[in-house]
Amino acid sequence: MIAVKDFVESLSLKVLSPSTRETIDLQSAELNRPGIQFTGFYDYFAYVRPQVIGKVEMAYLDSLDDKTRLAKLTDYFSYPIPCVIICRGMQPNQEMLKLAQEHDVPIYGTDWVTTRFFVNAINYLSQALAPRSTMHGVLLDVYGLGVLLTGESGVGKSEAALELIKRGHQLVADDVVEIKKVNENRLIGESPETIRHFMEIRGIGIIDIRQMYGIGAVLMNKSIDIVIHLELWQENKAYDRLGLVDNYTTIMGVKIPQIVLPVRPGRNLAVVIEVAARNLGLKRLGYSAAAELDRRLRDMAAARE
Repeated sequence: MIAVKDFVESLSLKVLSPSTRETIDLQSAELNRPGIQFTGFYDYFAYVRPQVIGKVEMAYLDSLDDKTRLAKLTDYFSYPIPCVIICRGMQPNQEMLKLAQEHDVPIYGTDWVTTRFFVNAINYLSQALAPRSTMHGVLLDVYGLGVLLTGESGVGKSEAALELIKRGHQLVADDVVEIKKVNENRLIGESPETIRHFMEIRGIGIIDIRQMYGIGAVLMNKSIDIVIHLELWQENKAYDRLGLVDNYTTIMGVKIPQIVLPVRPGRNLAVVIEVAARNLGLKRLGYSAAAELDRRLRDMAAARE
């Protein structure tokens, strides 16, 4: 369900014919242009999608005589369509307005050309209808990459995040991260509105990052590119010292690179997290320091043979 008010405001729509509906029931981020339905073909009619009428559809309706146009639109509005959007600033005809009111179907208008509206509407619906989940952690933007810090309470996530903010990076969410899956390979994280820009520092309490460090220290949302799991140092545990093998975690069915970072007194976590973000950026460009070192060692061994 999407609230009608949010749908109208987000897409800058004009209400040409209101309805009593407060929400729009949509199942996917897809739209339908009903040109072929106006000709009478309803075998494959995606009536559950928002219906977008462009110049071609409107020109066809205008070319019909009054009786034929009314019959075509009567068949069309007999289906439970969620809404109609008319592009290019065009106005609905009287038959369309009458039938929309009878069936309680809202009609909206936009000045955008049809193709441009399709792009904006699909982007909006992909965000609004994305599957959602909630995680405990801290999400930041570090060198343009979304870094999600996880770990047990009290391990030092917020303190590390605060040091990163002081070093010029940006906070997205502290303690609670709302995650939405916008496509099969991309997750977006944001903070719940009630605690947005706030951070809890044990011994001090709640602080407002935006008021304390300025608007440039916060972001509304960010893609999740890497998960860094903080845990207390365990003496008998073997931690990765080379990085030849990439580790991943799965969130909502999406594989995300993961690093387990041991925490002990005297370790500068902010610097290590910065290095992890830069190293991921290099790997995305095709360079791996561990692989380069391995190659050099192999070349030296081969030269000695």
